[in-house]
Amino acid sequence: MTNETVKLIECPRDAWQGLPKQIPTELKVRYLRSLIAAGFRHLDAASFVSPKAVPQMADSEAVLAQLSLPNDVEIIGIVVNEKGAERALVTGAVSTLGYPCSISETFLRRNQNQSPEENLATLTTIREKAETSGLKMVVYISMAFGNPYQDLWSIERLVEAVRGIAALEVGSISLADTVGVADADLIRKVVTAVIDGTSNHEIGVHLHSTRSAAAGKVLAAYDAGCRRFDAALGGLGGCPFAQDDLVGNIPTEEVIRALAQRDVKLSLALEEATPFNEQISQEFAR
Repeated sequence: MTNETVKLIECPRDAWQGLPKQIPTELKVRYLRSLIAAGFRHLDAASFVSPKAVPQMADSEAVLAQLSLPNDVEIIGIVVNEKGAERALVTGAVSTLGYPCSISETFLRRNQNQSPEENLATLTTIREKAETSGLKMVVYISMAFGNPYQDLWSIERLVEAVRGIAALEVGSISLADTVGVADADLIRKVVTAVIDGTSNHEIGVHLHSTRSAAAGKVLAAYDAGCRRFDAALGGLGGCPFAQDDLVGNIPTEEVIRALAQRDVKLSLALEEATPFNEQISQEFAR
């Protein structure tokens, strides 16, 4: 098998944030430690938004304060405004700021209470803060593969939006299938068009899927040139906008199996983290 560079981002933050029961801070810390011990080096682990909006992530600062991070571990912290960015910077643990954008005006208003113009203006300010502080940025384009609101969507509009964001030199852009409805063919077309339409930017995917369709979606993105994948162990974490309860985060296990079909080996000791993941699933997801 080849050791071709594929960046796998494990997403406990996305897995946790919609769970109905509050996970104890100490358990979150133990789980993150287990992920690091398992070999994960890119963790979407924190969110600096209003505790009223996402109470599950209100303890992000406390969680990160208890981690002793190796130098090669990237911690991604999600922010939606300047206040959140300042909170992330103060931790000293966050190395990458994650910021959500979208070409769906309805989604932006519902998710962040922003207009498209406000969204991009805030991104510009946060990018400047990140650059000044020596942090990286990843921009997530939510509803990148379509939306349930009947907002205008096309591959051409998406590529235009990606080019505008890329012009801000954010580094990484991740295409999110927020509603989990894109099939493998659409994923292939979208990822191909975005990669062909941009340069010098890392293009990733954050997909939602039923477990049975996950491998096909991962391979479609990979074959289109994507080398950055978001996933969550066990597929933990639902998709709040999807109407199918079986749709959720792409399971990390399925990403590993799918990429093995392309002779890509990801050396991870999943057994280090699986017990904590199962505990959270059983005790806090119902």
